Amino acid sequence: MRISIRYTGLKILLVANTSWYLYNFRLSHARRLRELGYMPVFVSPRDEFTGKLASQGFEWVELGLNRRSMNPIAELGVLVRLVRIYFKHKPSLVHHFTIKCVLYGTIAARVSGARRIVNSVTGLGHVFLDQRPVVRIVRPFVMRLYRAVLNSERVTTIFQNGDDMDFFVKSRIVRPEKACLIRSSGVNTEHFKPEPRRETAGRPVVLFASRLLREKGVLEFMSAARSLGNSNIRFVIAGQPDHGNPSSFTDAEIQLFKSEGVAEFAGHVANMKELILDSTIVVLPSYREGVPKILIEALAMERPVIATDVPGCREAVEHMKNGMLVPVRSAVALADAIVALLKNEKMMREFGRYGREKAIRDFSEAKVIASTFDVYGIGRGGE
Repeated sequence: MRISIRYTGLKILLVANTSWYLYNFRLSHARRLRELGYMPVFVSPRDEFTGKLASQGFEWVELGLNRRSMNPIAELGVLVRLVRIYFKHKPSLVHHFTIKCVLYGTIAARVSGARRIVNSVTGLGHVFLDQRPVVRIVRPFVMRLYRAVLNSERVTTIFQNGDDMDFFVKSRIVRPEKACLIRSSGVNTEHFKPEPRRETAGRPVVLFASRLLREKGVLEFMSAARSLGNSNIRFVIAGQPDHGNPSSFTDAEIQLFKSEGVAEFAGHVANMKELILDSTIVVLPSYREGVPKILIEALAMERPVIATDVPGCREAVEHMKNGMLVPVRSAVALADAIVALLKNEKMMREFGRYGREKAIRDFSEAKVIASTFDVYGIGRGGE
């Protein structure tokens, strides 16, 4: 792809632990940077989405990183590789996403002399949510490392919800004046817009769309589907395991779920708009989020949603206005909410209309990009 852009010469590195994340959550961000004459460069491990980034005409730099590793020598190697990348590219600004990239990338940027460092905390992740003994041992060390790394004059940290920001500030990990709140990575409300709902043979469709991780509430969704197995509802799960994440379900576990026959497994679906169009309700019984994109995409398309009453989900869902909030880890409450909502067509329409208004008001991609560029100090980039 040939791109005709007059560059300012200022290079901005966007760094994450997967190309999947950069493609799905930051592609529009990079396009807008390029339109303004900056040189966005993606830095990430190689995966099936790497080629898609390159096909858009962006430079991509490979970062060797094992997300599951806790080996100190291997982790030091990641830091060294980032330092080399930053010295080579001499970025004016670096923006890090996901925990290892935030920690190691900030150190590397400070060592290499990058003038501006921006970090996005898009959720606390398994290091803070996982209660396994080994993770609980590592957690205090990670918090101390966060505190040492993020308290720098050159570093600004963006949070997607107020709960996460309050936690980091109260834990003295981030100074209040160096923290800012930008809810979500945004959604294109012109692409995700209301269209008539499609249903198969009149059966309502309850959609769960996410990576198949334990903290996303897959077990609760499956349990709710089992309890409503005779109710003529189609339960659809779209997504696949993320084997680089320690909380991912294994392929064998997914096969067991499939064998039950209570839910349809669609695997990875590239066209989220078509997926939501086929749904009646979108559900996410997560244990904690930044702000989940699937929920705001559903809101933009006037779909009612059900989510758990936890940080991140509360940012998107206003209880009994655009959806329902249910207690975390409660499959019974989830099933009851599904039944109650499906029985009330008027309520679903009202939830949908308010959800669309909220998506435009709070989560439009243009506003999110503009707010992010304000943090960068490059003006109202989304307008």
